[in-house]
Amino acid sequence: MADSMTIFHAGSLAPPFSAAEPQFEEEFGIDVNREAKGSVASTQKITQQRRSADVLGTSDFRLIRNRVLPDYGDWYAIFTTNSMSIQYREDSPGAEDISKDNWWEVMSRDGITVGHSDPAVDPGGYRAVMMLQLGAEEFQGERLYDDATLDALMSNTAVPTGTETNLEGQLESGELDYVLYYQSISATSGLPYIDLQQEVDLSQATSEYAQHYAKAEVETDSGTFTGAPIAYGLTVPSVAEAPGRGAQWVEYFATEPGRAILEEQGLVPVDPIVVPASSEDAVPDSVMDVASAQSTLGPLEL
Repeated sequence: MADSMTIFHAGSLAPPFSAAEPQFEEEFGIDVNREAKGSVASTQKITQQRRSADVLGTSDFRLIRNRVLPDYGDWYAIFTTNSMSIQYREDSPGAEDISKDNWWEVMSRDGITVGHSDPAVDPGGYRAVMMLQLGAEEFQGERLYDDATLDALMSNTAVPTGTETNLEGQLESGELDYVLYYQSISATSGLPYIDLQQEVDLSQATSEYAQHYAKAEVETDSGTFTGAPIAYGLTVPSVAEAPGRGAQWVEYFATEPGRAILEEQGLVPVDPIVVPASSEDAVPDSVMDVASAQSTLGPLEL
């Protein structure tokens, strides 16, 4: 077992991974080095920059399934979920009016600036756009708003940063009036926020909701992304220099210490973690002991 390891991970995983790092280092006697960036960019460090990491953690497991396997890895685990939300300041324009029942009306007003991360590098960014798109799509015979409101929302939306980790500072400074990002970030920040309707928050891993979410599509310079329930993935890439340590990290988040940290940071652990049945033989035994092999996760093909 190596005495150090490297982790590339999504920005929204920075809070739980940062919280876990000292406990993990003490328990296993290892130095953990982490790099937080958008999940697309984190994946590209391995697939395009040819860099080595012992763990890759993404906020969309499909990036591992579609872009890492089979050339740069053999398996992955789905270990936590999240949902989309809206955060704002107490003095944001329209803050005294906004609610779960009218957020689209407030955020489409003239002069409002709404921010989200870059869809080309960060799933939080393309999921923010999907969230807005889905509000104008019919679900169970109704939709939240019409196409003209969607156009106004999109006109008010800016992309001021590469990842969601900088958005809160830009919100607090007044550069942005509202930000669209994960509920786990909103719930732990101390600023007011709105939990969204399930038809737009990408939280529900059922066939009915997945079919609805799939109506959203976002084209970026790094690919086209289709709406789906939020599910985070972990893998130990085949280029790992300390794969045993990488497997320990995955196992940690499949057991009580890691699950407790995820919950404290506003995420929803998958218990047990799920690995694709098609690659079960490649999963390290220590991970398989705490995992369930499945062909699907709700409606999602693994």
